Amino acid sequence: MTWSIVAHDPDTQAFAVAVTTCAFAVGASCPHVRAGVGAVSTQSFTNRYLAPAVLDALARGLTPAAAIEGALAGDDGKALRQIHAVDRLGRSAVWTGQDCVEWAGSRSGPGFSVAGNMLAGPAVVGETAATYASGSALTLPERLMLALDAGEAAGGDRRGRQSAAMKLATTEDFPDLDLRVDDHPQPLMELRRLLDIWRQTRAPALPFAPRKADPAGIIDKAIIEAGWRARGLDLRFPQRPAPQG
Repeated sequence: MTWSIVAHDPDTQAFAVAVTTCAFAVGASCPHVRAGVGAVSTQSFTNRYLAPAVLDALARGLTPAAAIEGALAGDDGKALRQIHAVDRLGRSAVWTGQDCVEWAGSRSGPGFSVAGNMLAGPAVVGETAATYASGSALTLPERLMLALDAGEAAGGDRRGRQSAAMKLATTEDFPDLDLRVDDHPQPLMELRRLLDIWRQTRAPALPFAPRKADPAGIIDKAIIEAGWRARGLDLRFPQRPAPQG
């Protein structure tokens, strides 16, 4: 029902998942990332419990293949599942159950994996993988976006299109980027629009936000007000009189 790409960028230490499908709200169930650990997409009659189990196993030092095998061990529906993962060493692994609807399969390369099911054909994952692999000079979100576009151009989900998502984490316990298109006639076009807004408004603010290395973030009001002015905003903090005595 879905195809996705899981990726690790060793330069930024980012983990990311990009996914699209002809089903509602794919971002609510398939993509999972954990800073310093890995990225997972669980799909095809999705079992959302699998991804946290895989990430926990990766955090303990297991390989992606062993982590997926362990997560599936107690799942009686594993023949229906498709799940793939990448770890901090760039290793990846995929499980495509024997009962996944055709076309179903995967491609992988250094630091990434592409997997899909119920697709128009093998070119969907092939073009997604080839486009991602050729985009090393680009930012990770842009590589992911172009890779999904290439898969869509190759036929995409054989049923059509409805939703898409992109999730990316670097150093924090929450994603730097978490975009969802839950229901749209052109989900990848809408995801691109949201990504452009994120680049313009959210990405520049990330260094100022509270984070592990700086738990309070930037709280100097003069710096914050200068940023508002640079954006053309007529905003100021309340002006309080200096304490007397």
